Amino acid sequence: MEDKMQNIAETESVTGKQPGSYKKRGPVLINRNFALLWSGQAVSILGDFVFNTTLVVWIAVELAKGQSWSPLAVSGVFLASSIPTFLFGPVAGVFVDRWDRRHTMMTADAIRAILSGLLLAVETIASAFRGGQLTLFWQLGIIYGVVFLVNLCDQFFRPSMMALIGDIVEEPLQPQAMGLGQVSVSLATLVGPALAPPLLLLCGVQWALLINACSFVVSLITLLLIRSPRFSRSEKAEQTGSFVKDFMEGIRFLTKTPVLWALLATNMIAMLGGGALFALDIFFATRNLHTPAALYGLLETALGTGTIIGAILASIFVQRLGLVRTIWSSMLVLGVLVLVYARLTGFAPAVVVLFIIGVPLAALNVAAGPLLLKVTPREMIGRISSLFNPLSTVASIAGAGVAGYLASSVVQGLHIILFDLSFGPIDTIFSGAGLLIILGGIYALWQMRATPVEQKHSEKVAR
Repeated sequence: MEDKMQNIAETESVTGKQPGSYKKRGPVLINRNFALLWSGQAVSILGDFVFNTTLVVWIAVELAKGQSWSPLAVSGVFLASSIPTFLFGPVAGVFVDRWDRRHTMMTADAIRAILSGLLLAVETIASAFRGGQLTLFWQLGIIYGVVFLVNLCDQFFRPSMMALIGDIVEEPLQPQAMGLGQVSVSLATLVGPALAPPLLLLCGVQWALLINACSFVVSLITLLLIRSPRFSRSEKAEQTGSFVKDFMEGIRFLTKTPVLWALLATNMIAMLGGGALFALDIFFATRNLHTPAALYGLLETALGTGTIIGAILASIFVQRLGLVRTIWSSMLVLGVLVLVYARLTGFAPAVVVLFIIGVPLAALNVAAGPLLLKVTPREMIGRISSLFNPLSTVASIAGAGVAGYLASSVVQGLHIILFDLSFGPIDTIFSGAGLLIILGGIYALWQMRATPVEQKHSEKVAR
């Protein structure tokens, strides 16, 4: 009991929260602890995007250049990064809930920095023996192994960070924290892939690997400087029972909590539709928008810019609108915008619509995290959040796979006119994705309506 009281006192200390107090908005970076966390993660995320893009380009244009199996070699990177999500993602949360969250993140960063340094050392040694086929295969194997282990660490890092945000950021300011996180991810999405190829070609792969290793070191240093509640002895004693029992406890809590279940379903539906758009958007641009493939990147840039603006706006207005309302309204608006996008035939309107699509997409991401933290007990945040990412990834892959199959076979030669509207294969699939997202918004509205969460939020804002 004494440990729990001390933990509560430390929580109030690190968040700056006083009992009964409520702040609508704080400083831009909220407080010292979150400023450290955000700055470290901004650097780390940028390093990740540079690293991932570098590996793809490095394998394609250098290591496997001219080889018939080069596409397979590149796809191996994506496979090595995805397997840990499916195999270890759902179960990692059990350990996250048992361990100190900040220490878990620090350990993961230290391991990832060492792995990146190891890959750098291997590349330096292998460059002296370039030309041997056996050396090349060993090099690829080490790359896949490092990617696998780095992403394995990520399965423990992500839910730990979600729980840590709940500890160091008071509840009313959590949407602002998630918005800032979304901004850093969107910026890294735009800058990282653009920076990696010229960095590789001009400076060599060693610099990209060094940047990634240093980014983990920066993240580790910022985590060292953070003051967060200690993982008390009483918490540890309560959470060291049967692994299967703890895991099933998380599953039961998720399925029996309507808001969480609706949030998961909404997220998966959005990812299902997003996967379809991601897989076929290049074909939509060249066939429906009559745009050269060289301009396709501008569509991605428009979407990324829209998510940055959307994250900034959402961090300001989500707390006023309410988390639940933001979820279902963003889904409805997103679905309608996808329907509009599916009917476009010009490049310029598509750029505008994709920019606007980024706004509700960002708002959806900004509201989801605080809602999860609001309805989940602190001792179960790791288990619940670790279930979301693998299932969302499955939904995205399924959406891409189904869309690719339909476009290649079932609706390949489709051309019908309905109410003076012409429907071809790609725009029909996109329209179906938009309708699916709208149905997801309606489901969220029905499932989350008049929930205690929203009522509690309204009372707090009224005060």
